Amino acid sequence: MANDQAQSSLPRESEADALFEQQVKKAEEFIAQEEGVTNRHHGWLGALITLLLVGMSLFHLYAAYSIVPTAVLRPVHVGLMLVLTFLLFPVGARFRDRVMWFDIVLLLLGAASIAYLLAGGDDFWDRNSEPAAIDIWMGLALIVLVLEAARRTTGWVMPLVVMLFICYAYLGPWLPGQWAHRGYDTASIVGVMYMTLEGIFGTAIDVSATLIILFTIYGAFLQQSGAGKFFLDFSFAALGSKPSGVGRTVVLSSFLLGGPSGSGVATTVTIGSVAYPMMKRAGYDPAAAGGLLAAGGLGAIISPPVLGAAAFLIAEFLKISYTAVLLMSVIPTLLYYFSLLLMVELDSRRYRLRLADGDAAVGQPRSRAAVLLGMMRRQGYHFLSLLSILAFMLAGFSPSMSVFWATVVTAATVFVGRPVRQALRGVWQALRDGSLQMLNVAATCAAAGLIVGIVAKTGLGLKFSNIVISYAGGDLFLTALFTALVVWVVGLAVPVTASYIICAVIAAPALIKLGVPDYAAHMFIFYYAVLSEVSPPTALAPFAAAAITGADPYKTTLQSWKYTMPAFVVPFMFVLTPDGVGLLLKTPPGGDWSQVAWIGASACIGIGAIAAGLQGWLFQRCVWVERLLLMAGGLALVYPHPVSDAAGFGLLVAAVVIHVVRLRFAKAAVVKI
Repeated sequence: MANDQAQSSLPRESEADALFEQQVKKAEEFIAQEEGVTNRHHGWLGALITLLLVGMSLFHLYAAYSIVPTAVLRPVHVGLMLVLTFLLFPVGARFRDRVMWFDIVLLLLGAASIAYLLAGGDDFWDRNSEPAAIDIWMGLALIVLVLEAARRTTGWVMPLVVMLFICYAYLGPWLPGQWAHRGYDTASIVGVMYMTLEGIFGTAIDVSATLIILFTIYGAFLQQSGAGKFFLDFSFAALGSKPSGVGRTVVLSSFLLGGPSGSGVATTVTIGSVAYPMMKRAGYDPAAAGGLLAAGGLGAIISPPVLGAAAFLIAEFLKISYTAVLLMSVIPTLLYYFSLLLMVELDSRRYRLRLADGDAAVGQPRSRAAVLLGMMRRQGYHFLSLLSILAFMLAGFSPSMSVFWATVVTAATVFVGRPVRQALRGVWQALRDGSLQMLNVAATCAAAGLIVGIVAKTGLGLKFSNIVISYAGGDLFLTALFTALVVWVVGLAVPVTASYIICAVIAAPALIKLGVPDYAAHMFIFYYAVLSEVSPPTALAPFAAAAITGADPYKTTLQSWKYTMPAFVVPFMFVLTPDGVGLLLKTPPGGDWSQVAWIGASACIGIGAIAAGLQGWLFQRCVWVERLLLMAGGLALVYPHPVSDAAGFGLLVAAVVIHVVRLRFAKAAVVKI
């Protein structure tokens, strides 16, 4: 009888496994949606494309170690991106896995426009104010090709946004009020976009060619070394002793995996495919599980040592070191993960979670310690790969040289415990994947360069800042609120990198004009650009998580908003008061580091209160009055000012007192009954 029951359970288990595999495949489609649907080529064409990808990685590694002139590096980077994009990304879904004749024409035209530029030498750059007819035609061709590459890799929205900016450049004299400008013709626009280092070959593509691609190569080597699997296994072994262990594991593994990858959707799918079965057994609601997975994936974009691609742009726009950007991100990142961990602990009580199967095995401290020591003894070298980049930066190496040597260290770990032939295959695959994974970013940066060039030429940034400030009546809070809304709306339509670039050039000047430090304004915009990962209709991370859990995508998106919201009130602290820059590890004017510590501590308490209010749970379930007091008190505490701190603590005390008294009365009533 028992055997019959066991045999009858096998089909159900296999059906569940098959269903879960289908869900994971569906989730991986969202990665393709973010990074573009690629062709799968075999035979000689596949070998040629692999050779080009590996060559692109080797060229950029050489450029990091040696000296390649800027006027060569940036165009070559764009040229390689165009050639590979037209080979790997189909013009439409029905042309997938085929290279059409027009793809060949486009890639040859892209290569020709770059070759013409390089062959022109200094004379080409010098005549940007009076381009020749052939210059104009080549420039127009490159602009169209960049827009098509952006469309193939990220969708229609980014090219349409760029075309709106180009129309703005043409139509200046006919625009109303403050929006008007003198207008520019085709020759003038092409001269800036194609024949200077301010348009397509501007700051965005410079960062793509010198930093982003190096970090994607580094991340590819980490994956090939087996570090990703080790970090997942280590997280599960370390945090499985309580009902909240699975949730805490998601948070820790998101940080370990997300830092090197810098991709929210990829981190969500990677962790979700392993963690969701355990979350389901622990008692998580599917939408809540998906929300937590997406929130953890979002941490990939704000977590050192890599952050997202936009972080490299912050360093370039502000002309500061990348290490300085990393330092500014430390406290906000800690606050983000603190809020996630707090939400997880509240989840364990709210959903009455239980130990997932297999957690009990690592639940005893001694056995868990033995497992962790064994893992560290066998594969602890993976942490060396993860930390080496920070070590090189702290030793004074430039970011490009730091990631170069960190990649060398990580490449060496690929050979640990493997036959030489297998290890060499892993190195080859990492070099291939490193360039493949950043083609969509390079296309976005090239297209965004067109926007930056238009904004600089027309003065749109200053015009927009004046308009925003006038609408806000000169009030800093309203200006920050309007800026956050602008960044959020732009982020609904375009990826994080593009959202940051657009808003950095049109929205940041408004905050800076009202006295906000430039670094605080850019970090404010960066964090709200990141919200695009969890904001419908382009909430790819929650949608990917929903595909894994089988939950409704929009309910999952709302859950991810709930998990991320406490930490995303923090950016307002950067800009509303001078003391708020303490959260960026900058000493406030007239202050000291003790003041920074107090600001951080009050922010922790405030975020905790907001988390409890959003979850509706303190010691037990909260009523609406308690939730309102908790959230109001939390918001007051995250505003760095003595008066608001006092008001916040007062509201929190009132909420706790009401909560405790209500629970005691309820308990006494039960005893009487």
